[in-house]
Amino acid sequence: MSPAGVQEGDDAGEVVHPWLDHHQKELDAGALFVLKSKGSWLHCGYHLTTSIVAPALLSLPYAFTFLGWAGGIICLVIGALVTFYSYNLISLVLEHHAQMDNRHLRFRDMAHDIMGPRWGKFYVGPIQFMVCYGAVVACTLLGGECLKTIYLLSKPDGTKKLYEFVIIFGCLMLVLAQVPSFHSLRHINMVSLVLSLLYSACATGGSIYIGLSSKGTEKDYSLAGDTPSRIFGFFNAIAIIATTYGNGIIPEIQATLAPPVKGKMFKGLCMCYAVVVVTYFSVAISGYWAFGNQAEGLLLSNFLVDGKALLPKWFILMTNMFAILQLSAVGVVYLQPTNEVLEKTFADPMSTQFSVRNVIPRLISRSISIIVATTLAAMLPFFGDINSLFGAFGFLPLDFVLPVIFYNLTFKPSRRSSIFWLNITIAVVFSTVAVIAAVAAVRQIALDADTYQLFANL
Repeated sequence: MSPAGVQEGDDAGEVVHPWLDHHQKELDAGALFVLKSKGSWLHCGYHLTTSIVAPALLSLPYAFTFLGWAGGIICLVIGALVTFYSYNLISLVLEHHAQMDNRHLRFRDMAHDIMGPRWGKFYVGPIQFMVCYGAVVACTLLGGECLKTIYLLSKPDGTKKLYEFVIIFGCLMLVLAQVPSFHSLRHINMVSLVLSLLYSACATGGSIYIGLSSKGTEKDYSLAGDTPSRIFGFFNAIAIIATTYGNGIIPEIQATLAPPVKGKMFKGLCMCYAVVVVTYFSVAISGYWAFGNQAEGLLLSNFLVDGKALLPKWFILMTNMFAILQLSAVGVVYLQPTNEVLEKTFADPMSTQFSVRNVIPRLISRSISIIVATTLAAMLPFFGDINSLFGAFGFLPLDFVLPVIFYNLTFKPSRRSSIFWLNITIAVVFSTVAVIAAVAAVRQIALDADTYQLFANL
């Protein structure tokens, strides 16, 4: 068998592009079946946009309540610049190794080769899995919350519980999880890109409408709380912004590109960040302008006050539907590292992808994975607090720190060069921020612990 992940169509089982994996003469089933290398830069742009521009961006006005106008905009700009720079660096490192016939298809493989086996096995691999699976749980929970909002709009006195809607959304995820490979998601992720623009436009338009009318709350942009609360709130907000810019699967996305890969990732990133600039800044600025320090953790919650809609119900329903549909795509994208591990564990690379030998284990393992994620989302409706910890502990190291370390270790720029010291500065600053943001997230969990209740109807 030739060691490659490129096949003649989504249903094909034959390998056509020969390149060698550094650690083995044949690709394992996870790389061969899930990380097929067949995509164009456009497909890469769809994957990148879906993984970054998600409904989590609707929490940006809430982050601004801890940062104020100047701090919020500065952090938003820095987050965009640093992640765009970091993602380009990690792409250059991947291209460099690919040109040396040692193409890395997974984040942990990069860490294994560049930093040593223990870094890949005991740090990068577990952290990435935790962050990505956490994102699947968070998407399932948020999807359930959006479904419940639609239900209460049509039936204000309804008695259905949040966990029931989480289970309904989990059923949608159960179907989408069976999409065989990352590359197979390209059309779904193209629709996802359009949906992100639509609900961002709705959120922005709704905020401006309420801000200009007399329906909204009185605007107050002051920072609430005492000094310790403001300090911890500041770092909590940074963790929120880092999570919205977070990706954690850049190598896996670049693995979907057909060789040669040179230059394709940069085009995909440019496309993605064009959408980022349009959506993030419009939602953050309009939402904070309209609601000030009363902005909720999810901007759409501000469109309802005591069950009363501040906008036409059809508009709120439509916005929530756009968000729900995109959340399903985001959840499936972040399920890919889990799918890859499951495929590697249970599938047989010597059999075809759609043989009975591989289809049955795939169906069972992916279904169990979604059932577990749905159960966690239903059981832990306060998962948002936990996800802030994941953002600080996971997205900041994976997306802000490791790319610059990989670049310096791979290309070894001169210590007199500006790029060396820029990378060192980014690594030190964001490592420090990650530690403090993790402490802030733990503090928030401790403060909210009294309100936690399993299967609560929040």
